Amino acid sequence: MHFNALLSQASHGHRSLLCVGLDPDPARFPAGMKGDSRRIFDFCARIVDATKDLVNAFKPQIAYFAAHRAEDQLEQLMAYMKRVAPGVPIILDAKRGDIGSTAEQYAREAFERYQADAVTLSPYMGFDSIEPYLKYEGKGLILLCRTSNPGGSDLQFETLASGDRLFEQVAKLAAGPWNRDQRLGLVVGATFPSELARVRELAPTLPLLIPGVGAQGGDAAATVKAAWRPDGPIIVNSSRAVLYAGDGEDFAQKARQVALATRDALNAARPA
Repeated sequence: MHFNALLSQASHGHRSLLCVGLDPDPARFPAGMKGDSRRIFDFCARIVDATKDLVNAFKPQIAYFAAHRAEDQLEQLMAYMKRVAPGVPIILDAKRGDIGSTAEQYAREAFERYQADAVTLSPYMGFDSIEPYLKYEGKGLILLCRTSNPGGSDLQFETLASGDRLFEQVAKLAAGPWNRDQRLGLVVGATFPSELARVRELAPTLPLLIPGVGAQGGDAAATVKAAWRPDGPIIVNSSRAVLYAGDGEDFAQKARQVALATRDALNAARPA
């Protein structure tokens, strides 16, 4: 199914704007798993089972698997999510950015090896760094635009000769000439609500993947107020606040409680 259709289905079916990011750090696992990278799949699968009816997407971060030589567990997890939560899209957070045959291999990794529904990409090498991913019909491509980290301002807030900030130019390209078959989205941090509102103004219908709510301090109500449009999908990501809500055997139950509270806070901020 087309990424946008999956996202719409999960958002409406679960009445949710929440994405749970899967960033497994064995050093933070609960008792009985702590420090054991062989338990990455087990940990993530428990989180998925506890939250799959509360989210509009899952977002595994590839580095958290690769750093522990756990790519096989990521493959296993992707297949598991497809089986137990088939209506929830999976965004592979890889932030790839390269050209030509290398980009083709990254696209193959995301969409053939891992069977992701969407992937995060860096657009700063231009459209030809994105084009190879468009060969995979129906897959979503979510481009870094105004990221949640403080250092994002070093480049993204630079003013171009046109008068636009760099992040504004990325938003315009993604909403315009680059979006040839309506499969692009943008990453915009919850930590910058005014810039988030500006991106939504420039790209009113594009899906926005919004990290930074939870551990990074982004405010749920301000995020929804800045990004909400009836026809503009929102994917508000929370990772650490959900994953590590508890450190005992009931960690999955604690994760569900935080995910439910976050989902409800996001819904409460929607316009009446």
